[in-house]
Parts: sequence; C-alpha cells; structure tokens
Amino acid sequence: MKKINPPKSICDGCCEENRFNWHRIKAIDELSIPPPPVVIPSRTIIPTINRYFYIVTEDIDLTNGVTLLANLFSDDNGDPVTEFKIFNPNGYDNLYINGVMQESGAYKVTPNSLILNPFNTTIFDGTPIIIESLGFQLM
Repeated sequence: MKKINPPKSICDGCCEENRFNWHRIKAIDELSIPPPPVVIPSRTIIPTINRYFYIVTEDIDLTNGVTLLANLFSDDNGDPVTEFKIFNPNGYDNLYINGVMQESGAYKVTPNSLILNPFNTTIFDGTPIIIESLGFQLM
C-alpha cells in the first residue's frame, strides 16, 4: 500500500509562531467569594413623605405664571390641607403635573402655596397636580 502524505499547510508553519493563546476560563462558585463587610451605622435616617393632590377645575393659563393656594389640595387620606409641610434643608419637593415630574426650576413650593413659573402653556381642566414632599430625619 502506498502511503499518502497529508497536504502542506497554507502557512507552512508560520502560523504556529503567531498563534494567540487564550487563557483558560474558570467558573467561580459565588459562595466561595467572601461577602462584603457589614456596616452597622450608629445612626438611622428616617424618611417622611407627604403627598398633596389637586385636580384642576378650570383651565390654567401659565403665560404669566400662577399661584395655587395650599387649601386647594388634599392629603393622602383625601382630607383638605391648609399648608404644605416643607422639609428645609433636610428634604425636597417633587411636582407632578398629569403624572409627569416637572423640572425643579419650573415651580416653587412654599408652606402656603405652589408657585408655577411663567411658561407658554395651559394646564387643562381635569389635570391632576401632585406635590410630593420628602424629608429626612437623623435618629
């Protein structure tokens, strides 16, 4: 029987010199990784959240801005309010008009009112306005 030689490689051995060897990938068991240290704070931060709701009863033209008094709003329980609880400096307020959070520069919340800055738009009858006031107390 005649022995057949295999065909020569295209690179004639030069590929062996230029081969890149990948390192073997080893799977790690998550349980073998030590957990990060547990930090137990010496103090606790307690959040307080108040929400105030108003459904617009007639179109509001914002061309010249507008002030909505706190007594137009109700709280989370549906009870009328006479003022907004403001958490300054340890908190902040968010304003949602029709479910969309507004930029902080578009409004100001005071204890007695919501001031909407001038803007070339209208808030239409039936639109919900929600103020979310968040405060933080260090215990």
